[in-house]
Amino acid sequence: MSPTSPANPGCPTRRLTTAQALVAFLARQYTERDGRRQRLISATWGIFGHGNVAGIGQALMEAGGGRSGGGNGGAGNGAAHRMPYLQGRNEQAMVHAAVGYARQSGRLSAHAVTTSIGPGATNLVTGAALATINRLPVLLLPGDTFATRPADPVLQQLEVEYAGDVSVNDCLRPVSRYFDRITRPEALIPAALQAMRVLADPAGTGAVTLALPQDVQAEAYDWPEEFFAERDWHVRRPAPDTHELEAAVRAVRSARRPLIVAGGGIRHSAAEETLAAFTAATRIPVASTQAGKGALRHDHPADVGGIGHTGTATADELARTADLVIGIGTRFSDFTTASGTLFANPAVRVLHLNITGFDAHKLAALPLVADARAGLEALTAALAGRGYRVDPAYETEYTGAKEAWEERVEASFATPDPTARPTQTQVLGLLDALVTEDDILINAAGSLPGDLHKLWRTRSRDQYHVEYGYSCMGYEIPAAIGVLLAAEGRTPRRPVWALVGDGTYLMNPTEIVTAVQENLPLKLVVLQNHGYASIGGLSESVGAERFGTAYRHRDADGGFTGPPLPVDLAANAASLGMRVLRATTVDDLRTALSEARDAGGPTCVYVETETPDTVSGPPPAQAWWDVPVAETASRPAAVKAREEYDRQVAARRRHL
Repeated sequence: MSPTSPANPGCPTRRLTTAQALVAFLARQYTERDGRRQRLISATWGIFGHGNVAGIGQALMEAGGGRSGGGNGGAGNGAAHRMPYLQGRNEQAMVHAAVGYARQSGRLSAHAVTTSIGPGATNLVTGAALATINRLPVLLLPGDTFATRPADPVLQQLEVEYAGDVSVNDCLRPVSRYFDRITRPEALIPAALQAMRVLADPAGTGAVTLALPQDVQAEAYDWPEEFFAERDWHVRRPAPDTHELEAAVRAVRSARRPLIVAGGGIRHSAAEETLAAFTAATRIPVASTQAGKGALRHDHPADVGGIGHTGTATADELARTADLVIGIGTRFSDFTTASGTLFANPAVRVLHLNITGFDAHKLAALPLVADARAGLEALTAALAGRGYRVDPAYETEYTGAKEAWEERVEASFATPDPTARPTQTQVLGLLDALVTEDDILINAAGSLPGDLHKLWRTRSRDQYHVEYGYSCMGYEIPAAIGVLLAAEGRTPRRPVWALVGDGTYLMNPTEIVTAVQENLPLKLVVLQNHGYASIGGLSESVGAERFGTAYRHRDADGGFTGPPLPVDLAANAASLGMRVLRATTVDDLRTALSEARDAGGPTCVYVETETPDTVSGPPPAQAWWDVPVAETASRPAAVKAREEYDRQVAARRRHL
């Protein structure tokens, strides 16, 4: 006869450690939306140290930790309740992989990440910030110092003179949407339930941290059996308030030059078809943020491309003259608004459909607080009987401007000399000619996000995966692994490309080893341009003269203008287990990309890129971005840059 719980008399219990109980609980949590049910936590990434090896590590082993499952251990796991384990090489990278998985899974399924105490835990902070800024769920399980304090300090413990209960894990508080420290086994029950609530909340999701003291992880407790019952977390689609909807209808009907700004919320809500139906009815043009690109296919008549500092001339000119900006699921970051200078029409108003009131009220907008799909459906229905459609002349204007921009794209992608070294935009052009709607492109930092936002022709809702909320160098390779895991089981497997420059590659190549270990067909494209190309260009524009942005030997004066460093990134990738294809010309690259796309294992394409001219290079920025310039300086470049800065900043406005 099973013992019963003192907290729940009559309820049978199971004696497990805290770590075993947590893993068993996580394996039984599900999300449900629109009738589709899936595991909420489908796997756990981990690097083990003394702070988690005997707790979470041992529990994962008992829970059948292999990717294909394992034994039926002490946590009572059947095949459906195993917890797969994924071995990472860097704690930050494990979070990036989990974030890539969550985004590809539509925020309906997530991964957990376990680390030891000390540096293992603090390495989570950057990944946690990225997850929370991008509103993507990930569960962090860092080890923590002893709750019982048998020795003080223990290895890797931070001593804080004014607070005995502070550990390095407190660094995770500001970058987590929920944080708790489990100092007693029984405290896990309410904390675990709260953690699942936040992870499954479309308006509140992000990084969730449960700090686990290493002694508590290994401590046994009699857990109520009902704690391990399967539990479904409904992912809601809140409908708009009637009053807000009516105000939105009035705003749209009075607009003559409306423009939609599509954000990542459209993708998270799976609202792409609903947006297409709305534009078919109203003919309102759609510009996209980095996270929203793909909301419409590139060849949809209403799609006018990226918006803001990295946007197209078409979208940005429409934004300057719009009398109504309709944001859908966007954060309205400074790249999108051109630091408050883009929406220049004196009469412009903002209407913002967003699942969070915090975002919906930005730019003094008329708020329409709702799920993106539910809100668009309601707005479409409310407008249907009132005969709204933009003036045909406006439609002709933006479709003509889009055609002109496409000619600029073609010029950037053109490769007139197949024996020449390719430029970065020509690399993108060769990829553009190769991929289908099945391919997924991943990028996060450097000059590539700007080129991709302006030029890439997105063919499916999830093809374009550029992380630009935190723009974190080193995200791409682990995120690609997460995306590949999310697409696991599909035959044939979707081609997933991680595009990185040399600066980004050097930040975080470690998960190449994981891709090799799991035999994942990661397609890595490394563009070698010997430095920080994006910041080099920015440095020049703000009067800093590219200082500290080149990867070169020191010169006689102590600067960095000597020969390029003899760094061979292709050899490095090969040493980590990848198959490497080197390309030196346009023709070489075309062949290498095609070969990589067909490869069944992890493959790297390495190419040195040429500095483009004004025709073959990307179009210049079509809108401003505020990077303050030195107000006083002795060098002419900085003085001139400040004059331009003062001219631009004068155009900024506050929307009230």
